[in-house]
Amino acid sequence: MWLFIISDALTFTVLLVAYSYSRLTNPNWSTPFPIWPAIALSSTMSVILLSSSLTMVMGVAAAARGDRRATVKWILFTMLGGLLFIVLHSYEWMHLIHDGLRPFSNPWNGSPLFGATFFGVTGMHMTHVAIGVIYLGIIATGFGRGKFTSEDVEVSGIYWHFVDLVWMFVFPLIYLMSVKY
Repeated sequence: MWLFIISDALTFTVLLVAYSYSRLTNPNWSTPFPIWPAIALSSTMSVILLSSSLTMVMGVAAAARGDRRATVKWILFTMLGGLLFIVLHSYEWMHLIHDGLRPFSNPWNGSPLFGATFFGVTGMHMTHVAIGVIYLGIIATGFGRGKFTSEDVEVSGIYWHFVDLVWMFVFPLIYLMSVKY
């Protein structure tokens, strides 16, 4: 898992550096996110994702104690947080697409690269959240049936915390630095 996380961290680093480079080299970079509702929504998504990290910690602790029922409950809460994040993010995407944002077109007369980098970075992250939800479902089922150990739960927790950590870079870089004044 650590090798996967290191390689994935490099992937996200490249994406975020490419986003930053594109932003810095384009004087007409879009700042399309008003405080309400865009920043409020993305802040809510951040709180949900961070809360799901807490529920994952509780699940790992329950697994270490050997409490299968509590472990499954906490992992299910973590999955619920991930699913809620995906639903809110999809809602945001649909709103932006409805407004005309596409990977290579920009309705705000800014650089067309904004859409490509925005959808690329946030889409990659949302994909990781979705994979994490599926992974946690497999772990919860297996641990609940006695097929997985507390170490398996801990490894899944490492992945989930990594996904949350990545969002802590995506959120300020893409959202907070693109506030519409």
